[in-house]
Amino acid sequence: MPESDVVILGGGSGGYACALRASQLGLSVVLIEKGKLGGTCLHNGCIPTKALLHAGEVADSARESAAFGVDATLNGIDMTKVNAYRDGIVGRLYKGLQGLVKSRNVTYVEGTGRLVAPNTVEVNGERYVGRNVVLATGSYARTLPGLEIGGRIMTSDQALDLDWIPERVLVLGGGVIGVEFASVWKSFGSDVTIIEALPRLVPAEDEAVSKAFERAYRKRGINFSTGVRFASATQDSAGVTVTLEDGQVLTADLLLVAVGRGPQTANMGYEEAGIAMERGWVLVDDQLKTNVPGVYAVGDITPGLQLAHRGFQHGIFVAEHMAGLGPRFIKDSDIPKVTYSEPEVASVGLTEAQAKEQFGADAVTSYEYNLGGNGKSQILGTAGFVKLVQRNDGPVVGIHMVGSRMGEQIGEAQLIVNWEAYPEDVAMLVHAHPTQNEAMGEAHLALAGKPLHAHS
Repeated sequence: MPESDVVILGGGSGGYACALRASQLGLSVVLIEKGKLGGTCLHNGCIPTKALLHAGEVADSARESAAFGVDATLNGIDMTKVNAYRDGIVGRLYKGLQGLVKSRNVTYVEGTGRLVAPNTVEVNGERYVGRNVVLATGSYARTLPGLEIGGRIMTSDQALDLDWIPERVLVLGGGVIGVEFASVWKSFGSDVTIIEALPRLVPAEDEAVSKAFERAYRKRGINFSTGVRFASATQDSAGVTVTLEDGQVLTADLLLVAVGRGPQTANMGYEEAGIAMERGWVLVDDQLKTNVPGVYAVGDITPGLQLAHRGFQHGIFVAEHMAGLGPRFIKDSDIPKVTYSEPEVASVGLTEAQAKEQFGADAVTSYEYNLGGNGKSQILGTAGFVKLVQRNDGPVVGIHMVGSRMGEQIGEAQLIVNWEAYPEDVAMLVHAHPTQNEAMGEAHLALAGKPLHAHS
């Protein structure tokens, strides 16, 4: 088999981005994928879940229409049609992505690949040799020891394919995946309870965001227990019974296990090729190189945030690095994060606690601009805030937001943090009225010492 410049194992966000960029830069590329091009994000992650969340938003709009003087009624949710809507979106994107890969100089191989030497991947009995190899095999939905997935106990993979709406549902895990599914099911009319072992929901976010988020979920009637651990679960034809370590016993139609995602690295030949690993994760340096020369790893198999756009950015970075362009690497803290529940959570940079730890408690200023002062947010009927974390007399190092549609504000937020803007740099920019984006401008005006619609 002739040698390629790069052989990529995995065609998800990280793998396909690397393939497209490498081919654009004139490198010869082999891309290997065992499932469908696009990986978890496109087929059973980001895209399908957001489609369900939008259907939930439409249901809530109908349910709450009277508040806006619109006389509508919600007659029910037709899961067959909801799933058809979702599959239509995924199908169109999948077709577009296949066309994109075909139109580039990429050798696309379908099949389960395995690393058989540091520079060689075997798939369907054939060997592909690369001057560089990129491992991009992604992640899988984890469970807890002793908690078998099957029947009424499921991960997001099975929950996405449900063609019925549970009357009562338990969600194990109050992180991104757990709260998003809780949001969908509540919008669809289910009675939902979240169980989270850590002290608060969305525990990776700034504490102020978690508090506001929990208030919003209480108001929506979503139940949750925090700071309590799962003990055991049993199921029968009637439902699932979950016991917590504090003795609480909860019953429901089904249990969603949303305790995070693990790296898909078992039995792939990584260890045998001498690649340094830790608990299944592939260890990399700040150029995404493994300890084995010529072998890179990107996305969810590397320790850190598990986000499609991080994998995407990793893929592009590695392609540019291999082509000798010397790209800049964006560290995890500067990668934007969005939770697409109702309300949404969006953040980039350091939380207040992280900033104080890094720079010292007296060296950090924070400011919260309440969406109560934002016209568009009032039109939408949402509560929440934009919180800025600033290094004293220095740049804004963190932006944390909660409220309906606040994920749409993350674009400007990540520019501010990544370009190390000072509050006064942003304060002078014009934010269109009436938009939720004005809240970003107002927060920076206040932090720059010239609040208009806010109290300093």
